[in-house]
Amino acid sequence: MRLLSRLHPPRLAAPVFAGLALATLALTAPLPVLAKLVVMHGYADYTSALLWVQADAAGPVTVSWKPEGGAERRVDFPATAANDHVVVARLTGLKPGATAAYRVQAGADRQDGAVRAQPYWAADADAPELTIAIGSCFYLADTDPIWPGGDYGGGFGIFDAIAAKKPDLMLWLGDNLYFQPPDFLDPDAMAARYRRQRSFEPLQKLLTAAPQLAIWDDHDFGPNDADASYTMKGESLKLFQRYWANPSWGLPDVPGTFGMARYGDVLFFLLDDRYYRTPNLWPDGPDKTMFGTRQLEWLKQALVSAPPKSLKVIAGGSQFWNKISRFEGWHQFATEQQAFAAWLAARKIEGVLFLSGDRHFSEVLKIERAGAYPLYEFTSSPLTAGSWDTLEQSEVGNPDVVPGTLVGQRQFGLIRVAGPEDDRRLSLEGYDTAGELLWKHEIRARDLRFPAK
Repeated sequence: MRLLSRLHPPRLAAPVFAGLALATLALTAPLPVLAKLVVMHGYADYTSALLWVQADAAGPVTVSWKPEGGAERRVDFPATAANDHVVVARLTGLKPGATAAYRVQAGADRQDGAVRAQPYWAADADAPELTIAIGSCFYLADTDPIWPGGDYGGGFGIFDAIAAKKPDLMLWLGDNLYFQPPDFLDPDAMAARYRRQRSFEPLQKLLTAAPQLAIWDDHDFGPNDADASYTMKGESLKLFQRYWANPSWGLPDVPGTFGMARYGDVLFFLLDDRYYRTPNLWPDGPDKTMFGTRQLEWLKQALVSAPPKSLKVIAGGSQFWNKISRFEGWHQFATEQQAFAAWLAARKIEGVLFLSGDRHFSEVLKIERAGAYPLYEFTSSPLTAGSWDTLEQSEVGNPDVVPGTLVGQRQFGLIRVAGPEDDRRLSLEGYDTAGELLWKHEIRARDLRFPAK
């Protein structure tokens, strides 16, 4: 997406469980976290959790962990230059809702922390409360930029503000970094930008404050408004899969970043809006697609297979339902968009909430549908990229915007899910860079169901 030319050059682009007794690892006392070793918490399920690690040189990386009530475990991984010295460890043997203390060591560098498995939720018990943090558009300028945009990023304290909310999950909604012109056709330059951004000191606390999930949009896929014609999309996909620790990627015969995750009674459908995307300027019709036939078929099957009463969060980089935007969005793919909307209504899929980033402001859209519950879309952007100084009048006057949710400044979002299984409540909230509440809008799960006949 192109924001404003002066901000966005055209076509350019403490562990959560600190109280856990780490001495149970029977290792030496913890050392301070060193910048040379970067650790990120990946997806955590009921009995295991992914731990992403990047060392600063080739060599062995040792990951030790001790689940609550279990025996210490240890695995040695080879960090290689071919893989950017990245290793991903699956910490196994956890019990639902329990923690595991871990230690990562690479040479003289060590980092200690703890992960927590998801609590197991049964239908005869109250569903767990859940706090989901969301955000998009993390811009970090080069130290000595030779390209426009050197003063574009800022407000990096927002990452500590997110961590302070103690979310159960952090979902990155795309533009999680911004490739620049030297990167577009150079895999080494692309990888270097990932390394630099992931080791950015203000980011470190958030990386281990909660499990991290991610989708991409144009800037962490390739050039501005990039589509399926981008010739380096294979390298871009390889890097995205290397630097994030989602539970899965695409299908065996359908590459991409799409997949599914769950937490309690909330299912996350993570979409890839770039790998199969037809150019925005392509004439609309059955052959114009934002997601691709195979990905959309997977999404439909997954939605039909989901428990009927589950909350279904569908996340994409571009906006889904904005009718008046002059920028990128599914409205530019009207045939595909409307066919999916008709399918949702015909199959009576309930409990759906859409999430998106990209737009450099926040808003909640409420799309009314005849004979069906309204479709809600929560857009949260930007984290550290530039925001709209003055929101477009068309957006201010958009009748689908929930009053009070349209805010043009750096921000992040929270989705709080609470209440018993038969009366779940979703609180959609926007926060500024200091973690102060900007707005709040509540939806009840019953508002996401079809009217009873």
